[in-house]
Amino acid sequence: MLAYARDRRRWLLFGRPRRVDPDTHRHRAEVLLESLLTLGPTFIKLGQLLSTRPDVLPPAYIEVLSALQDEVPPADWADARPVLETDLGPVDERFDQFDTEAISGASLGQVYRASIDGEPVAVKIRRPDIETLVEADLRVIRWSLPILMRFVDESRSFSLENLADEFAKTIREEMDYDREAAMLTEIRSNFDGDDRFVIPSVYEAYSSERVLTMEYLGGTKINDVAELDRKGIDREQIAENLERSYLQMIIDDGVFHADPHPGNLAVTDSGQIIFYDFGMSGRVDPFVQEKIVEFYIAVANQDIDAILDALIEIGTLSPEADRAVMAEVMELAIADARGEAIEQYRVQQIVGQIEDSIYDFPFRLPKNLALVLRVATVVEGVCVTLDSDFDFIATATDYLTEQGYREESIQRVLEDSAGRVRQAGESVINVPPKLERTLDRLERDDQFVRIGVEDSDRVFAKLAKRLVYGMLLTMSLFSMGVLYALGAPEASVVAAVFSVVLTVLLYRSFRGPRSIRAKPQFTRQNLRERRGED
Repeated sequence: MLAYARDRRRWLLFGRPRRVDPDTHRHRAEVLLESLLTLGPTFIKLGQLLSTRPDVLPPAYIEVLSALQDEVPPADWADARPVLETDLGPVDERFDQFDTEAISGASLGQVYRASIDGEPVAVKIRRPDIETLVEADLRVIRWSLPILMRFVDESRSFSLENLADEFAKTIREEMDYDREAAMLTEIRSNFDGDDRFVIPSVYEAYSSERVLTMEYLGGTKINDVAELDRKGIDREQIAENLERSYLQMIIDDGVFHADPHPGNLAVTDSGQIIFYDFGMSGRVDPFVQEKIVEFYIAVANQDIDAILDALIEIGTLSPEADRAVMAEVMELAIADARGEAIEQYRVQQIVGQIEDSIYDFPFRLPKNLALVLRVATVVEGVCVTLDSDFDFIATATDYLTEQGYREESIQRVLEDSAGRVRQAGESVINVPPKLERTLDRLERDDQFVRIGVEDSDRVFAKLAKRLVYGMLLTMSLFSMGVLYALGAPEASVVAAVFSVVLTVLLYRSFRGPRSIRAKPQFTRQNLRERRGED
């Protein structure tokens, strides 16, 4: 955190920002990764959450911490067995066969293969004594938060505070396997009859708050591109189906699987998408659903102003952000989402504009959108891995059109237009009498105008500060000359030092903050560079 603070101000309390090369960022991220692994399950889970939060960490950290999304070492079977037998009874009596070698390890539990009445099942067991450890770690995180806040800017402070609240809530929910079973069952029912997706069923008689027994479903890991190609599976269709599934869950159903990293997604040999691990799942309230629909419709129509309005209304974009600059950023984002090539010079030009016009990070993350953003960012990465030319906007547009959302939007626009016409007609009738009264007051010299000046950027305060510094500097220089002429060199040295301090303060008052110094990064272009396509 000290290194991060020095990146913002070289000498902590003052100084210019430091330029940090990607190798340094990556080294720091690897040190953080090792620390999280050493600290145990709660912090591993925190690292998993941070790996999907570009509003909190730089891209290098996101890439390194993504290693935590899969392959967390499971607990020993000797430790896990008492949990299973305390909740369900002796293993040999409850299961026909039980493989004590875990097939998957997670930060809060591990999964084993077994069989019931000849049917293969997956048994998820909570890590032993994890509850006490999690509560202790959550207290550490909560106590550390005020310290962390001092090292980050206001917007990231906003995101960090929400992240801590979200993390405490989600990790407690994820430890409750009764809740996971209920969410899994509800989402499974929402996709009932849709043969593009497969969701395991729950064995309720073999499940508890700490043990979850599900139908075992095997498949190819969704990001194993070579194996999918070998089996002749259409990766472009898989990417489209995956995006459509999450559009349905978030926009229509209001309940969604919130952990779609490659370890929790697989593909059957017939091309069906399998969803695993519903411990991290959430609900979308109607207001957020409505705003997400408005955002997608604005993106489909490439209406930049409507996109910015939707982001501001939903709380993810600061109302004080420079709309002109953010409009250009959105144009680039839309072009990237469509898979179009983006000229590097244009990217650099816009980044320069951001540095000159936006002093604080303009994006923030409200609590009710945290899991939705997680889904959006992770699903994007999976879809681009499957198909580097995948067009998110075209798929979303088709979905909105098929579900009738775009027609509803047009109908609302027409209704709003009719309302505005009616209001305009009323104004034509009401304005002339008001105008006549105003002219009468002007004629009687009885009209007063009250003006309030908003100064959110503290322009007047800065101007006053510079005037005071300038006047003091002038007086100090004059005093230095007079004292030297009167034969008081010691006093003139004091005046000279004071003048130097005032000169530094005056110089700093004219310097504008430059908080954004990251290199532009776009998912598709980075992917293509890694694959050597550029």
